[in-house]
Amino acid sequence: MQNKVDTICYTLMPDHLHWLFQLKDLPLADVMKQYKSITTVKINKLNCTTGPVWQQNYFEHQLRAEDDLINQARYIVSNPLRAGLVNDVGEYPFWDCVYLCDGELK
Repeated sequence: MQNKVDTICYTLMPDHLHWLFQLKDLPLADVMKQYKSITTVKINKLNCTTGPVWQQNYFEHQLRAEDDLINQARYIVSNPLRAGLVNDVGEYPFWDCVYLCDGELK
């Protein structure tokens, strides 16, 4: 997916993924199909399993204003806190954000 999107931030939760990215040269449906296909093969290989990993559908939200970008990134990164998985975002290992600066989301 490296050349298909620019990832802004993501948080991998126990049962879903929040991923904020900018599309490059593929439509969203194609990006999601490729991502699900590639990760399903890798997850099944790692777990010695077969079959689907992801639900068929996905939920999308298109940001229309640049100001919404940082707020959406904060929302995504804060998911483990809201879910009660950790008391501090820094305790959760499955996220990253381009806005991270000195261990804080700016």
